[in-house]
Amino acid sequence: MSSRDEVLGRVRRALADVPGDERPGGPPVVRDYLRVHGARTAGQRVDLLAENLADYRAVVHRCTAAGLPALIARLLAERGARTVVVPPGVPASWTAAAEVTCVPDRASTTARELDAVDSVVTGCAVAVAETGTLVLDAGPDQGRRRITLVPDHHLCVVRVPDQVVDSVPQALPRLSPSRPLTWISGPSATSDIELDRVEGVHGPRTLEVILLADEAARPPESDPDAESDSESDSESESESDPA
Repeated sequence: MSSRDEVLGRVRRALADVPGDERPGGPPVVRDYLRVHGARTAGQRVDLLAENLADYRAVVHRCTAAGLPALIARLLAERGARTVVVPPGVPASWTAAAEVTCVPDRASTTARELDAVDSVVTGCAVAVAETGTLVLDAGPDQGRRRITLVPDHHLCVVRVPDQVVDSVPQALPRLSPSRPLTWISGPSATSDIELDRVEGVHGPRTLEVILLADEAARPPESDPDAESDSESDSESESESDPA
């Protein structure tokens, strides 16, 4: 018996009790698992997101819309960025104060050309607090998937608290499986058999996340134990990958 025959035989035996007229999606799927681990306020949810992003070595900042252009300009200047990929849906005001050349997200752009770009600035579709994950769905302010995989520096803006959910089960209804989804938990990283961590192998070496609070609300206070490098001017920085 070949390996193929053996595998198919196991499949047939596993399906022996399935009615012949049953189709995928026919039987109801029980989804009684826990959808969220504990109750949180909106502020606590954002704080947990910041804490877990930091745990994945992302750098977290907080600001309101009024301070966003200056913050983006400062972060790009500190990186020495001169060229930045900007998806068409990103508001022009976000990069208005930055002394950079904005590179449009074009289908014709090659990977080599993207590799020569210093940074990319995007929004996100949703962020998951419990896992410290950002999800991009190639929306107008996120662009094609490759623009967040090739450049070495990704600056992602998350509108809080509206775009932040507690858990992955809460995030899925906000996303369409027909869209290209990129799930990012920290900067790209891998390790060898001796657990030596190498960053920037499969994506950006540096991930910076801006938690953009509504103008009417103060940016959520960060957890001082989770973010030892937090700043007092409503911006906290801490160190926290598409897969």
